Amino acid sequence: MKKAGFIIFIVLFIDQLSKFYVKTHFALDEHINILGINWARIHFTENMGAAWGFQLNDFLTFLSDTQSKIILTTFRLFAIAGIGYWLVSSIKKYASKILIVAVSLIFAGAIGNIIDSVFYGVLFEESSKEIQNIATFLPKNGGYSSLFHGRVVDMLYFPMWSGNLPSWMPFVGGKYFTFFNAIFNVADFAISCGVGLLVLFNKRAFPKD
Repeated sequence: MKKAGFIIFIVLFIDQLSKFYVKTHFALDEHINILGINWARIHFTENMGAAWGFQLNDFLTFLSDTQSKIILTTFRLFAIAGIGYWLVSSIKKYASKILIVAVSLIFAGAIGNIIDSVFYGVLFEESSKEIQNIATFLPKNGGYSSLFHGRVVDMLYFPMWSGNLPSWMPFVGGKYFTFFNAIFNVADFAISCGVGLLVLFNKRAFPKD
């Protein structure tokens, strides 16, 4: 339990520290290169929905943005409760270390993003594309939204290659394409690492006996 708690603490600490710094030092869509590398960037953006910016009302058009956000946040809270139960149960059953590490990473990442969704609307000022309007923490006039209506802060961007795809490729030939176009955060990275561990070391994580 202590090792799992340490993993969760480290992930949450780095995740929230990086989000706080970017939110209070970058304008929306502002970016800088990491160590001068053009395809490795800190690019501040905000995600109102789930992964890759999808929102529930993109599919269920009868829902408003507010209703979609509340449903998504509620689902995340139930998911976190389920993952937390899975983690504690795995520890009590002396499950494999790979499984416990993986679930700890997934749990920490899920909490990191739910903190944004639940609290950031109250804690931070609105971010804008103008550099002089960088958001402040705990603004006097209140945050940009209400509780449960915060936006997830993303900043890690690695567009390793961009260009037009060969014309001979079916369906996408000739179209402009950027390899690894997703902008994500430390919490997303932790979730991906946890899922990756479960996939790569499936037999060790879930032994048949």
